[in-house]
Formats: sequence, C-alpha cells, structure tokens
Amino acid sequence: MYELLRESLFTLDAERAHDVALSSLRGLDCARVSGALFGRPPRLERTLFGLTFRNPVGLAAGLDKDGVAIAGLAALGFGFIEVGTVTPKPQAGSEKPRLFRLPKDRALINRMGFNNLGVDHLVRRIDNVRSRVADDCPVGVNIGKNKDTPNEQAHQDYVVCARRVAEVADYITLNLSSPNTPGLRDLARVESIAPLLDAVKRCVDSTPLLVKISPDMADDDLDALAAGLRAWGADGVIATNTTISRPASLASREQAQLGGLSGAPLFERSLRTVSQIAPRLSGLPLIGCGGVHTAADARQMVEAGASLVQIYTGLIYEGPRLIHSIVEALRQMRFPQPTT
Repeated sequence: MYELLRESLFTLDAERAHDVALSSLRGLDCARVSGALFGRPPRLERTLFGLTFRNPVGLAAGLDKDGVAIAGLAALGFGFIEVGTVTPKPQAGSEKPRLFRLPKDRALINRMGFNNLGVDHLVRRIDNVRSRVADDCPVGVNIGKNKDTPNEQAHQDYVVCARRVAEVADYITLNLSSPNTPGLRDLARVESIAPLLDAVKRCVDSTPLLVKISPDMADDDLDALAAGLRAWGADGVIATNTTISRPASLASREQAQLGGLSGAPLFERSLRTVSQIAPRLSGLPLIGCGGVHTAADARQMVEAGASLVQIYTGLIYEGPRLIHSIVEALRQMRFPQPTT
C-alpha cells in the first residue's frame, strides 16, 4: 500500500509532498484511525536518560519541525519522536526550492535553513498533543539558533529555546551540525561547545541534554569532542546529521544541489562516525542516525555502539514498515539493555 502512496506523493514537489504527508497524518490522528491503519511493532523496551522507550526506533528531527503531526507519527509505531529544529524566533528559512529527491540513490538533499514557527508555537503544539502520545513514546525537541544571531551570541538562543522547551520535552537536542545555517558547525569545536553546554545545562538541569554531531568532522576533532562531552554536561549523542560530501556513487540528476545529503548514501559515513566515537564517550548513550534504510543497517548501528536508532529519509522511501522490520530484527538480535 505504501508504494502506491509514495508514487502519488512523488508526483508533487518534494516540499509540497512533505507538507501533504504531515497534514494527512495529523488528520488521521484527529479522526482517531491512525493506530488502526498502521498497528504497532512488538515491544522492545529501552531505558535511557531515565526515560522508557517502547522500542528503539525513533523519528529524527527535521521531518516535523513545528510539531504538526506528533501523535500521528507516534501511531506509525515509533518508539520516540524528535521534533524541530526550532529557533527562538520564527524564521522563513532558505529560498525555495530547498528540498530535492534523489530517487536513484534513495536520498534527499535539503537546504531548508531552520524554517519554523518559533519556540513558543512549538511548545503550545506539544502541550496540546501530549495527552494523545503514550508515556513510553518520549518526545524530544531539537533546538538551534536563528540565522541572524552571531555565533558569539548563539548561547543565548540555545538557552532561550532550552528553557522554554524543557516545560514539555522529554529530552533536548542541541543541533550544532546542520550545514545549512552559516557558521553553525563552528559551535561544535571544543573551545565553543564547552561553555555552550554549560550555559544550557544550568538552565535545564533535570532534562536530558543531547548533542547532534556532524558526519563531516575531522578525526582528531571528533575524538576530542567525544572525549569531552560528558565532562561538559551532555547526557547523550546523536550521530549524525546530514553531510555536505557527495559520494561518487550518486546517480540522480539533483546530486549537484547545495545542502545536506541524507539517505542511503550517508549510511557508511554515519556508521563510521558511530564506530569511532562510541568507545570514547565514557558510557554516554549514543543514538545512531543517518542513512538507515533497512533492518540490517539498524543492526550495524547497534553493533557499532548505538543504543537507539533514528530514521527520516528511510521512512520516506520505505514507509512505516521499516519501523516494524527494524524492531523485529533488533528483538531477534537480543541486544543488551543499556546500563546508563
């Protein structure tokens, strides 16, 4: 069934299709039929950051920036949902077109630019839908800075967002790795991230704080970052965001578009990042994200050190059945419950 739906959506502009899909999921939830249509995968509980996840498969940030369809997305079978990236003030994002399909590569390129309706709007959305999302399906919020905020003042944007979303979020993720906000990745350098994390942690001490990292960092920088995150106040890591690299294997017409590449061509780079940093995190939980399109991909992420996985582009190409197949594969794998 999903193949027919995907075929129909792919006749639309990529961003238009994205909006239609979110509106449809919101409508199904309002009609209280989404659960009956999609069912739920078997339970495979994980406990991390003091939170219970009904299964280890989450939705990555970026798909639902403004919390339009949280309950509908949860009803697809996800074990957790991450919304955002959200900024203190609303912003329009980059000029359109800014989202491109690479169907031959099962990939996307985006240069959305943190388009969102602002943190106050998102907090209201989450608050309104909270009663329709099960307690064992945590909702995380991914936060960033406004484009016009200079890096030397970025900590103020992150503190404002963190303080507001802590009222409704089960965990908070600092997005320091999007390639589409100029200078943002500079905030992940050791000399910048330590004071930034400290400032945010002091205002949301009881809410788990995660950091989402880039797949494009140099090895030495990545090692230094991984080694220091716990001391600087992070409670976990998400690896990785999209990449500015372009593998030689890309075959789709849109491969030359500027922006972050996600989907299947990102997987090897994300997996390598997970493998490199997992032993250096001093026990911090790690969420594997980037290019997961199959159950086998998810298993490799777990074997490399991930305790949870997230999908986004894989959902678009493979549909909700991907969630179910991953949960079943990990259940058969019997991977151990994290100890942190």
